Amino acid sequence: MKRPAVIARIKAAKELGDLSENADYHDAKEVQGFIEGRIKELEHIVSNAKVISKNNSGNVQVGNKVKVLCDGQEREFSIVGASETDPTQNKISHESPIGRALIGHKVGDMVDVQIPKGIMKCEIIEIT
Repeated sequence: MKRPAVIARIKAAKELGDLSENADYHDAKEVQGFIEGRIKELEHIVSNAKVISKNNSGNVQVGNKVKVLCDGQEREFSIVGASETDPTQNKISHESPIGRALIGHKVGDMVDVQIPKGIMKCEIIEIT
């Protein structure tokens, strides 16, 4: 939706004549550059995306929800790819410290998570 609008802005600005001092033209070109860059970024993400199917190996992997007990506090996380991370929804990357520590472990395992304050001990309670 934004792409056609910015193209129209550029066209309208060009019709005004001298582009060297046309702020709207330069602003529209900057916006267009951002939009085109974002399109390329999204195309790259889509072309390199891999569908991950859950298997019941019993080990934590990308796509799992994991319930853990960390330093006496129960938490639940969804392990996702880096571009899907959303801490407000408890979606953590497999590349994050806790995600990296949990990957490959099974229910009952104790894992050490390196955090800024030191080591946090977590026990895996449930994997879905």
